Amino acid sequence: MLACELALGGARTVVVERRTEPEKHSKAMGMQGRTVELLELRGLLDRFKEGAGVLQGGNFASLGVPMRFEEFDTRHPYVLLVPQLRTEELLAERARELGVRIVRGAAVTGFAQDDDGVTVETGTGPLRARYLVGCDGGGSTVRKHAGIGFTGQDPHMYALIGDMRFSGELPRGEGLGPMRPVGLLNPERRSWFGAFQHQPGVYRATVAWFDEPFPDRNAPVTEEEMRAALIEHTGGDHGMHDVTWLSRLTDVSRLADSYRNGRVLLAGDAAHIHLPAGGQGLNLGFQDAVNLGWKLAAMVRGQGTEELLDSYESERRPVADGVVRNTRTQAVLIDPDPRYDALRQTFRELMALPDTNRYIAGMLSGFDVTYGTGDHPLVGRRMPDAELLTADGPRRISDCFAGARGLLLLPEPAPAAPPLAAWADRVDTLTAKGAGPEPATAYLIRPDGYVAWAGDPARHDELHHAAATWFGPAA
Repeated sequence: MLACELALGGARTVVVERRTEPEKHSKAMGMQGRTVELLELRGLLDRFKEGAGVLQGGNFASLGVPMRFEEFDTRHPYVLLVPQLRTEELLAERARELGVRIVRGAAVTGFAQDDDGVTVETGTGPLRARYLVGCDGGGSTVRKHAGIGFTGQDPHMYALIGDMRFSGELPRGEGLGPMRPVGLLNPERRSWFGAFQHQPGVYRATVAWFDEPFPDRNAPVTEEEMRAALIEHTGGDHGMHDVTWLSRLTDVSRLADSYRNGRVLLAGDAAHIHLPAGGQGLNLGFQDAVNLGWKLAAMVRGQGTEELLDSYESERRPVADGVVRNTRTQAVLIDPDPRYDALRQTFRELMALPDTNRYIAGMLSGFDVTYGTGDHPLVGRRMPDAELLTADGPRRISDCFAGARGLLLLPEPAPAAPPLAAWADRVDTLTAKGAGPEPATAYLIRPDGYVAWAGDPARHDELHHAAATWFGPAA
């Protein structure tokens, strides 16, 4: 996704991928509402929706209290159920359409940066680039070589997870939420079992327990190990068969001390890892890419500033910190130790309150992400989608960002001279009736759909200052 964003911004981009072939099994299974909105901004949503299911309402800590995403001003109050393999396939296809070069079977082994760029050592020879972004996972070689610390918390939850079929009846308990209609809490063993169908007859099954580490975290999971875990924690293997994928997971959580060292940056799991509760991991990394892409492309074009590039970390690291904290909270709440029963019941009661439900739903969906504040309440927040009446007919705000450019939305009547003519190579201007929540207000919107400035369209001094801050000097 980052390569797609950079290409839209005019940067020539190479993806260096260690694997020779794509993964054969999906880990992540869905896209939260804010990620769906970003796909729509780029004109990609129809591709992702084809054949995809929808989950109405989210889940926090398997407590069985549905999140009410419909409380937000959005056209997408749901989770879009797209397997990670399909996501990777569609994004690789889009990247190639935009001219991105993808090199497979080339592992990054190190790099050296200087004032003008970065020399990257790979298995197929060196590459020279202006910037390097490590999107290489929790064990990131780029992060380690950059000397960036990865501070966090060691695990206390351990789990086996896999895709399989069952010929027997699966145990059904209460309180595992909409994503795990089949499940069982086992307070005596401090363990739980959960499963959901993601293909006809195929279950994503998880057996989790606490404070009993794996003998070897990196050892491949065998069918015998999964069968033994099912028997130990649920009383039987329930006719487990046709196992296609098995893995281990824990609730280890870490956050990079910095997202940038000179010309080297981090995104996705290279910058943050956490328990995959609420399906937030893929979404967090995807939204990192959309935040960073237009800023880094501006640097490559010579129109960005160091302050603009630094805003990537100042905006995205607090979001990741929030996800790390809420997943740590969930790790405690899904521990079925009877000592935590009162805590779980308290959380259920709190989440039934509209304000609390909205707060947690905003965290999980990404709808609550805010990048700073301003004189207008929408500054720093996602611009609500709306239908506009333009001189060329009706148009939605979300239709205006396929090229990853900025947008100045002006109320009618159209000005005699466009107020951002000097930024026309980076910012589009659209005059419309009903241009936003307040008819007489102008909105300067960033390529990622967040409002950079809002106010009186006659205040050109304020508007020009905001344009220079977010889009560089006037041409």
